[in-house]
Amino acid sequence: MAPDAPERARRVRLMAFDVDGVLTDGRLWYGPQGETLKGFCAHDGLGMRMLADAGVTLALLTSRRSDAVTLRAAELGIAHVMQGSQGKQAHFAALLAQLALDPERAGYMGDDLVDLPVLRRCGFACAPPGAPELVQRHAHYVASAAAGAGAVREVCEFVLRAQGKLEGALAGYLA
Repeated sequence: MAPDAPERARRVRLMAFDVDGVLTDGRLWYGPQGETLKGFCAHDGLGMRMLADAGVTLALLTSRRSDAVTLRAAELGIAHVMQGSQGKQAHFAALLAQLALDPERAGYMGDDLVDLPVLRRCGFACAPPGAPELVQRHAHYVASAAAGAGAVREVCEFVLRAQGKLEGALAGYLA
């Protein structure tokens, strides 16, 4: 973790996530008709909901197209879903402009080389532990939980903790 990671997380108003290798374990499953199947971690989903409920805008930014991603985003109430993004930096810049946000107020979690342009531009760069070394070197925070198995939840709780909102997000579950 970078020494300034908590300060960077404190500024986050937008948290964007790659899908394959971040929200999933990175394996691609194909059904008999060629449909893509993905497995999502329920813990990650709850973490994203807690972050959104605390006022952080969520987005998904992925190179692939998948109906499973569309369904999962709808289930989580994520309005900003960019699929088939071969130039992630351009889509990320457009999203920042749409939301009138400076890059320093945005976080991104990616796991591979195609994510580096966004990771290098955003204010709070995150990666799962299985990401290549070059990607991890550009991250301010590397999760200890694996991709598709709690890495996203860990990042969401880190942001909530840095913003002083984690206790409030958990309070309803402890009543």
